[in-house]
Amino acid sequence: MKKAKKKVILASSSPYRKELLSRLGIEFDCYSPNIDESAIVGEAPDNYVRRMSREKAAKIGESHKNSLIIASDQASICNQEILGKPGDHEGAIEQLQRISGQEVSFNTAVTLLSTGSSGCHDDSTTWIERFVVQFRPLNLAEIERYLMIDQPYDCAGSFKSEKLGIALCQSMRGDDPTALIGLPLISLAQHLREFGHQIP
Repeated sequence: MKKAKKKVILASSSPYRKELLSRLGIEFDCYSPNIDESAIVGEAPDNYVRRMSREKAAKIGESHKNSLIIASDQASICNQEILGKPGDHEGAIEQLQRISGQEVSFNTAVTLLSTGSSGCHDDSTTWIERFVVQFRPLNLAEIERYLMIDQPYDCAGSFKSEKLGIALCQSMRGDDPTALIGLPLISLAQHLREFGHQIP
């Protein structure tokens, strides 16, 4: 039996996630959760993204009743190490030199949190989608040209697959290419249907 349809909220200020969710043709609002996104020392990548997505959803859920909150967090992992957002040009050069010729796993956790009329949580689910990219060997000139065009300084791993970044890849594997951008729409659409949303 389908659940009653609730107002959808994307717990994110990311323009990439907003654009992705808009593809599903549903109405939604966006709010930034503004939480501390620091990793705990020794925290495994999957535990980190799962915790972050849950905390983002819970933060927005505190002030939004009768809502279905979508929160997501992604980590790019190379050689057991989480690669964050580079922040600037120098940081991006360093990251791309590190992943040159390497396999990088992009692990995206999504939490759907349903809040009731009292603001209490009445249902939630969290899952992780993985997408693996094998990067080809990159020289500094290629990296500089790429950064000049895409400027991926707000992207984990300094990589935008939806733009020129695709040319940095040797191969990819995974079930949902939108997971690589930050919000896996195939599984999300299925979960939204279960919460009463007609997609398409």
